[in-house]
Amino acid sequence: MERLSTVSQPVPKKHLGNKKELGDTKQDGKLQVEQGTTDEALIDQKVMAGEALDRRNIWEPSVYYALGKESFYFAGHDISIRESMDTYGALIWPGAIALCQFLENNQQQMSLMDKAVLEIGAGTGLLSIVASLLGAWVTATDLPDILSNLTFNLLRNTKGRSRYTPQVAALAWGQDLGRDFPYPFYHYDYVLAADVVYHHDCLEELLETMHHFCRPGSRTTLLWANKIRFQSDLRFTECFKSSFDSTLLVELPQQEVRIYKATAKA
Repeated sequence: MERLSTVSQPVPKKHLGNKKELGDTKQDGKLQVEQGTTDEALIDQKVMAGEALDRRNIWEPSVYYALGKESFYFAGHDISIRESMDTYGALIWPGAIALCQFLENNQQQMSLMDKAVLEIGAGTGLLSIVASLLGAWVTATDLPDILSNLTFNLLRNTKGRSRYTPQVAALAWGQDLGRDFPYPFYHYDYVLAADVVYHHDCLEELLETMHHFCRPGSRTTLLWANKIRFQSDLRFTECFKSSFDSTLLVELPQQEVRIYKATAKA
């Protein structure tokens, strides 16, 4: 896999020929920018697909689609997660594992006991499960087609174990936030996000969603963990740091994962 030092290098700019007319030059420049963006997207998609395929050794055949199971031990409990190859949202990514470890190891400094916690882009639900086992009242959100597997994992791993029964809700980033999650009726102490940033078309909507739940005066703390894979990840990180009062809590060079703590700017 690519290393962080490689990812952070700027993308080389393509040079225009000097024998073109001005109109042709502008058109060629536009085409080259579009081609560069397309090439970057294809590379990023291959990287993500490669990460998913690397997990094939854990998959078991299913009548309808490939299912995999992964086992973890957090907060004093064995956790079994069912994954699916159908979508990126049904796989466990390194940012979620890193944030689970951080929350478990830093309970005195950042206790989730009796706290209202929202996870955006919950995927398989591992992070929401760990937050529940640490005593939080959790709402796990994702797109509608993810919710069935998410609910299955949450219930099988928290029933009879957690202080509160975790809730599941559909949330599409940037869509109908004021209607479905009006503030201050929906207020959370913590918002969790793990590996929600990769090469997709909803980065602006993701930032808008973060702002909706972590607004000035809300005293909501956002914890965001992500593996840094692509140039787009670095661009989003810069926007994130300029939009929030943020602190880099943990950097794991070997896993290429960063964990940020953020609050709304006054």
